[in-house]
Amino acid sequence: MHIDLSGRVAIVTGAGRGIGREIARTLAREKVVVYGTDIDPEGLWSLAAEADPLLLPRKCDVRDFPAIQTLVAEIVEARGRLDILVNNAGVAVTGWLEDVPEEDWDLNLDTNLKGVYLMCKAVIPQMKRQRSGRIINAASFAAIVPSLGSAAYAASKAGVHYLTRTLAGELGPWGITVNCYAPGMIPTQMNHFTERPQAVQERLLDTLTIRRWGEPHEVASLVCFLASDHAAYITGTLVDVSGGKLATQIPRIAYEREQETE
Repeated sequence: MHIDLSGRVAIVTGAGRGIGREIARTLAREKVVVYGTDIDPEGLWSLAAEADPLLLPRKCDVRDFPAIQTLVAEIVEARGRLDILVNNAGVAVTGWLEDVPEEDWDLNLDTNLKGVYLMCKAVIPQMKRQRSGRIINAASFAAIVPSLGSAAYAASKAGVHYLTRTLAGELGPWGITVNCYAPGMIPTQMNHFTERPQAVQERLLDTLTIRRWGEPHEVASLVCFLASDHAAYITGTLVDVSGGKLATQIPRIAYEREQETE
């Protein structure tokens, strides 16, 4: 199966680092013109340092609707179309609910959920005119099973899941698909998985059917598929990219058995 995305135009938010950067780079390698947005100047600089003519960094805050509208207008004027939106930008401000300041709660919801709403709102008119488009949203494994001390984050990502399903229904008549992906334990600058004490890392890995950390390119490959014509009949779904965290109750038992039989 050959995924041909050449000539398409995309926005990838939160593209300055981590999974978002890998998604932007992967789409560009597939000959997509990628407008990679971020609010972090250092992240944008590193994206520009890729020196890929198809990778176009832009400063844009997903909470700023006028700035988003300006970006979309620039893209449509320059390219005449907008085919793919990847809503990857997000934050994870954690804490036990009674200790979470209101501004931290708002930051999670405004970035992770309202930011997706604003980006979608801005691109939908152009995608409707084209009668085609792919909207791909970053949910999280926390939208399926939340962690203690992450109520604001989990609530925002669960909201993304149901926003995705609703939009899929609303936009189906125009040939626009809307899906979301739920990464599991993929080390990034946001979660610091590999910087935790070794005993903590082992405990986390014991929850995985594929007992290793995930890698950003594994999410980027899924996004490329969802953005392609091969996924034209997939919409309104959440794809779990967690290494089988929900497959069985105690996956480490299989690894213990493997060691016993060697």
